[in-house]
Amino acid sequence: MNNKEVLKDVIDNETRLIRFLYCDPAGVIRGKTVHSSQFESKLEEGVGLTRAQNAVNLFEDLIPVDGMEPVGEVRIIPDAATFSQLPWLSRTASMLSDLREQDGSEWGGCTRSILKRAIEKAREAGIQVFAAFESEFYLAEDDGDGPQPWANGPVYSSSGMDRASAVVDDMVDNLTDQGFIVEQAINEYGPGQQEIVLRYTDALGAADQHLKFRDTIRGTAEVQHGLMASFAPKPFVDGIGSGAHLHFSLWSLDGKTNLLHNPALQMEISELGKNFVAGLLDHMPAVIALTCPSFVSYQRLKPHSWAGSTISWGYDNRECAVRVASPFTGREAESINLELKTSDGTSNPYLALAAVILAGLDGIAKKSTPPKAAHRDPALLTAQEQKDCNIRPLPASQLEALDALEKDAVITSGLGELMLRCILATRRAESARATKEGDEWARLATFTTF
Repeated sequence: MNNKEVLKDVIDNETRLIRFLYCDPAGVIRGKTVHSSQFESKLEEGVGLTRAQNAVNLFEDLIPVDGMEPVGEVRIIPDAATFSQLPWLSRTASMLSDLREQDGSEWGGCTRSILKRAIEKAREAGIQVFAAFESEFYLAEDDGDGPQPWANGPVYSSSGMDRASAVVDDMVDNLTDQGFIVEQAINEYGPGQQEIVLRYTDALGAADQHLKFRDTIRGTAEVQHGLMASFAPKPFVDGIGSGAHLHFSLWSLDGKTNLLHNPALQMEISELGKNFVAGLLDHMPAVIALTCPSFVSYQRLKPHSWAGSTISWGYDNRECAVRVASPFTGREAESINLELKTSDGTSNPYLALAAVILAGLDGIAKKSTPPKAAHRDPALLTAQEQKDCNIRPLPASQLEALDALEKDAVITSGLGELMLRCILATRRAESARATKEGDEWARLATFTTF
């Protein structure tokens, strides 16, 4: 849609409120709401926002960041292509937005712009990235003693699907009403845990789609059913964690050739794909500071949890950080793709996807070669096999990952100086507060933020 078409949709549907949304560095969807009477002018000029808003961290603490003081404003500029009516609300729509300087130029604190720059860098290398976030989440209700799982059932079972169907059906309807293609909707391993998968699209569209997805799941659960939906990586201390696994593939600029496909060996990836994997593995300690960015993220990254607890890769190996997903028979060239397991719902999808792209492109530029692919759970390999596969531990905490990020010239260059300082300051403040308040406090404080 363009601005003219959006205006017509607002009038035709008698829309009253339009949300201009963005995702801040903490991964929280924030924004401002415009009344329809002011909408036409605000489409072009945007809405004012204090620079300090992006220095508010996950726990709602305002952290001192040079260049993000409560002095001066940026503009929230909506993208007409992301407009949709919100089916779980009356006469309300939303649009995703860029944050720009008052003169329209790029602002270093805009996470969406960082992904756009990474996409352009890939384009210059002759690559178009397609992606999709595969999200797990829990449905829960508060019985007075805190959140409790809702609608338990055996994993992938018809009984589990039935018990959650009233809610999941509404979620699927609300997603499809906004134009998204739902591929799967299943009950997952944990009690009350669900997964809904949307079809892949271009990289920017995938990040935009993921934010719309999160908003739809949360809004449907809360508004239509009085439940909570948690995307937190470890919402229950004894429960299975949740990921937002990032699937992606590399294509020619005309969108006709999957550059990961290896015509000679259909079940393996191409040399360019291996270069990309090598770069991603090389930069993995810094990448997870953006794909698994919260204090609670590191409660999920444990061995034997299908979360990818080591720097490793393998073919259809769900214990590796990077999995080559096996292609579908007859659609090998189209369907082979890579999955990043070390990714969760507390991430900002623009920053997460940008980091993956930048890391992989560095591997391609250097023609890096990955180690041997792990043929089984890395924790079960012999010492020699682990050496052959160059199995290494991931950072064990939020602070360790942030230290790795600060030292990684490729990822920090892609973020830019202002965004890097913001992430380091706000996330380190989160770690300090969570450490002070305790793991249980941090887990509950992260439960429904996303």
